[in-house]
Amino acid sequence: MIKASEIFGELTFNKKIMKAKLSKEVFNKLMETIEEGKSLDQDIAGDVAHAMKEWAIENGATHFTHWFQPQRGGTAEKHDSFITYDENGDIIERLSASQLIQSEPDASSFPSGGIRSTFEARGYTAWDPTSPAFLLESEQAKTLVIPSVFLSWTGEVLDLKTPLLRSQRALTEEAIKLQRLLGNRTSKRIKVYVGLEQEYFLFNKELYDTRPDLFICNRTLFGAAPAKGQQMEDHYFGSIKDKVLNFMEDLDIQLYRRGIPAKTRHNEVAPNQFEIAPLHNESNLGIDNNLKLMDIMHKVAKKHGFVACLHEKPMAGVNGSGKHLNWSLGDETGINYLEPSKSPLKNINFLITIGAILYGINKFGGILRAAVADAGNDHRLGANEAPPAIMSVYLGEYLNNLFNEIEGIAAKPTEKQLAHISLGVQNIPKVSKDASDRNRTSPLAFTGNKFEFRAVGSSQNCSEGAVMLNLIAAYGYREIYSRLSKLKGDVKANAILVLKDILKESKKVRFEGNGYSEEWHKEAAKRGLPNTKTTPEALSLFLKEDAIKLFTDFKVLTERELHSKIEIKLETYIKIKDIEFKTAKNMVKTLILPSVAKHMRKTAETALSVKTAGVASKVLADEVKEIEGAYSDIRAKLAKFESFQEKLDKISDLHKKAETCANEGADLLLELRKLVDTAETIVADDLWPMAKYQDLLLKL
Repeated sequence: MIKASEIFGELTFNKKIMKAKLSKEVFNKLMETIEEGKSLDQDIAGDVAHAMKEWAIENGATHFTHWFQPQRGGTAEKHDSFITYDENGDIIERLSASQLIQSEPDASSFPSGGIRSTFEARGYTAWDPTSPAFLLESEQAKTLVIPSVFLSWTGEVLDLKTPLLRSQRALTEEAIKLQRLLGNRTSKRIKVYVGLEQEYFLFNKELYDTRPDLFICNRTLFGAAPAKGQQMEDHYFGSIKDKVLNFMEDLDIQLYRRGIPAKTRHNEVAPNQFEIAPLHNESNLGIDNNLKLMDIMHKVAKKHGFVACLHEKPMAGVNGSGKHLNWSLGDETGINYLEPSKSPLKNINFLITIGAILYGINKFGGILRAAVADAGNDHRLGANEAPPAIMSVYLGEYLNNLFNEIEGIAAKPTEKQLAHISLGVQNIPKVSKDASDRNRTSPLAFTGNKFEFRAVGSSQNCSEGAVMLNLIAAYGYREIYSRLSKLKGDVKANAILVLKDILKESKKVRFEGNGYSEEWHKEAAKRGLPNTKTTPEALSLFLKEDAIKLFTDFKVLTERELHSKIEIKLETYIKIKDIEFKTAKNMVKTLILPSVAKHMRKTAETALSVKTAGVASKVLADEVKEIEGAYSDIRAKLAKFESFQEKLDKISDLHKKAETCANEGADLLLELRKLVDTAETIVADDLWPMAKYQDLLLKL
């Protein structure tokens, strides 16, 4: 039996190994960079590189790679061997300081959104020491992986990690400034923590391979509703099948070896849908770990005869998959600013922090939704299985009532009122079962000592959602500091006065009810809350003047970098939709119509043989007409679909092209799907050219 504690982090260049491999002085300086956010002392880079190389080679590694997160999604790596020449021309293994700190991959094939021309190939990866190096393991090879940022040769952002690190710096600056004003003289660095609950589907690989739509687009473009889907509600938290449990156990072991603290595993709502959740980590490490998890999951699933599918909506008619981003913040002293306390001043800080987030959501909720906008998530957000595209905040009845009390304070709060408010915050843990009850319809819910952002898609890099939450909090903190610093007298009383106004101004984003209801959508419109239902519509909010100012003021992205980011996202969206349209067309032409024709021919032959035998069969004749009608309808809709694709190819404007895909294209594909799905219910099972929903959902 393998104990998690015995194998945990064995493939990671962790603090224990660093302490053993490095001198005390070098180790302490490196810890100052990792734990205190100080700049890396370049003088220690050579010692760290040597120790890292020695450890990697001892464990069987032959190559190293800078591992980064391009804006196309996923991760990227270029492997180099450790070998080099010594002064005698002999081959030796070496990892130099310069090789550790920086690499120069060819950046020409990565999306840049117009930041550089295609002939400008140079890009740089730079070591991120705050995320530990690790070993990438295959059957025959091990590679030392160095987590890195990715920049153009002019220093502009080409990745998703750099904005995350910049947003954390911005949040630290604003939070510490406010902490000083509130009387906190000890904290120096803000820490953001995340816990990422990852949902996914498992499919039988043999069945999966019969579906071109699944293995090309990661979702089914066609598929009639099965007799048994999720309507019995018997899968959620149900008994886990042995074959799946074996996969989960193997996955956990591989995660533990890489220092990823997998904690929870269970069946999700839809058949063959599951969830894995880790313990919380600091955000940079937690997000890196989630990217590793997704990669490891694919590899382990394959070993067990499965395919792990992370698309947000792989099958129509059953729940899709999200990735809940649990987010909290505190400082290096161990205090969680979203944790109630017995200290009145800490409770003021707790209230101010939630007020800052509410204020930021009130201003930039639309951009928070835009941060998780992509082709996959468009299928999920707004359905009655995931939060709506309207960004609101659920606080729970107890905290919501407390905020209503604060709003109702008529004048400067008395000591008695301050004590009552502080006691109210202290009581939150005592009533946590009620105060933090989960509202699964809310995109952003306070859940006791953290916020749960439920709108992230299962395949997405959570850094984009985390960047926006960091910026929203920083923006709220800055506003509160600006108001509070102008007031004289008792800081606690003044903080409540400022909070009172902040709560009133941001009240429209607080919602405790059913986010799925039509009434809420109408009410949200009255409140003026944005409800962008498609990716192109949502992304346009990034280019509004106030959004550009948010990113530039906090020095997270320049205006040029922000425009580049949106151009890349639009291009990606268009490419995904184009691949889906072409796959659908090819499937209909080469698989669906031939199978419908074959069924029509066999039915017609049967009708003719029966008639020849002297028996007239109206039923068979009607069946021939029915299948002939289905064939004709599909052909006609396909012709319309092909005409649309020709029109789409002629559109050069990115926004217009993306909007055309999101609206006209999506509608036509849905119409084509309905006709194909009807045909699936008519054609004989042995003639249908791919696995049906029933098999995909129930057979593993």
